[in-house]
Amino acid sequence: MRCPSCGHLEDRVVDSREATDGQATRRRRECLGCGRRFTTYERMEENLPQVVKKDGRREPFDRQKIVEGVARACQKRPISAARVEALVAEVERQVQELGEKEVESRVVGEAVMARLRALDPVAFVRFASVYRAFEDVGDFMSELAGLAPGRGKP
Repeated sequence: MRCPSCGHLEDRVVDSREATDGQATRRRRECLGCGRRFTTYERMEENLPQVVKKDGRREPFDRQKIVEGVARACQKRPISAARVEALVAEVERQVQELGEKEVESRVVGEAVMARLRALDPVAFVRFASVYRAFEDVGDFMSELAGLAPGRGKP
């Protein structure tokens, strides 16, 4: 493993722990070159499906893209990085359990939104505004009205 600080290739493992419900191993490492410590995650390689985009393009399932999108939606909200990771792990597991070679991006997006809706309404609306490409305030208002059943439009 290359040290992120100095680029040295030798390190030692200081600590190993189970992470994300046994789906990964977290390793704390110490660089033998500069002595700095860093963390790595080891995951089992999985056969994840291709994602079929709205325009018909296909690309490999990219967990990191989901992490970045959810983290952006959760910025300045009381949501820990661990909770974001858990949410993404749930979505990844759901997609994998479909057992398909290809999955529409809509399926992935809807799975993320369902979990964000339950986690934090503000993060949900932020994610939905990008995912659903809201074009005006009316789109936001419609989505907000859906968050508060029985209250009508604000």
